[in-house]
Amino acid sequence: MMPTVTGKSEVRAYMNDLPGQITRMLRGAGRAGGRVIAEEAKSRSASDDVAEAVIVKSRQDEGRIVVTVTVKPGYIWSRALWLEYGTDAHFISVDDSQREGRSVRRINVQTREAGGNASLVIGGKFVGSTVWHPGARPHPFLRPALDVKEQDAIRAAQAYINARVSRRGIAVTDEGSEE
Repeated sequence: MMPTVTGKSEVRAYMNDLPGQITRMLRGAGRAGGRVIAEEAKSRSASDDVAEAVIVKSRQDEGRIVVTVTVKPGYIWSRALWLEYGTDAHFISVDDSQREGRSVRRINVQTREAGGNASLVIGGKFVGSTVWHPGARPHPFLRPALDVKEQDAIRAAQAYINARVSRRGIAVTDEGSEE
């Protein structure tokens, strides 16, 4: 008499589904760790607008999960860069794209003729057609957040994994890829 094996198709289906479950679980663990870093970055930001724009993103690259704590794209991202790294000293004048081949002097003359004001206004004060900006000191918030909360982020990722892996299998909840 031949032995009868039952449940082979269920085991095969479970084994086929396992890589996807592991990937989803690891992305969730990465996001859990990323949220720890993001919260610290928000608290360290010198700008409320930048703090509100801090996000956590995750993606799957070739054989690895990548989690990024960053700032939403757009103008606010530029402000975040200026905060993180500061700015060099520079001149501020009429943008070349607005000149239409005219010199700053010609623009000022045309503006005056049209009854406008040819000066730059900064902080409610007229400063002239060109102004020297001394630059801005950096106020880093992203890198220090990682440096300070790295171990807490690892613990959060491990706790996420521990809460989902048991002898029965992997309990995965799909949380989405952005916060």
